[in-house]
Amino acid sequence: MRNAILTIFVLLPIVSQAQIDQATDVLKSEIDAVLNAPEGGVDRQIKVVDIGKLNVAVGVLHRDRIEAGGPVRGVAHSQVTEVYYVLSGSGTLVTSGEINDPAPFPEDSEVVQIAVGPSVVADFTGGEQRTISAGDVVVIPAGVLHGWAEVPDHVTYLSVRPDPDRVLPAGYVNPALTP
Repeated sequence: MRNAILTIFVLLPIVSQAQIDQATDVLKSEIDAVLNAPEGGVDRQIKVVDIGKLNVAVGVLHRDRIEAGGPVRGVAHSQVTEVYYVLSGSGTLVTSGEINDPAPFPEDSEVVQIAVGPSVVADFTGGEQRTISAGDVVVIPAGVLHGWAEVPDHVTYLSVRPDPDRVLPAGYVNPALTP
């Protein structure tokens, strides 16, 4: 019995490593399928992958036209960083700034449970404005408020989400990708 337990403890790191000793693809066809699915809202998680010390999620987001001049509505995620890669379109992204009356997303919402973990939404003023377009990358650390001040036509972007606290569900695959 002692040898069996010892064998389990010796093999456990190997089994754990074997489970993550492979790459995970997020194909263009999968991005398109999730983006074009009839349900799912603005922020659509594609996959969440356990990579050992943390999870990494990949989502796709799309914003239609937003006229300049109105209040900027943004979000901040308390535990998950986002790396945006713009696929098409452009817009003025605002980060940081003065937050006004933050409201937490409900803990049982899909946004919290699957997409970005605990987060708040709020109007904000000031901050750093930057125009980004297809091919650009922006890294938004956890806790940094971010939102769109203007989108002339549309902006579609991937969000790669390092999740060191593992608040997102490892193994998640968007229902649009399952038969």
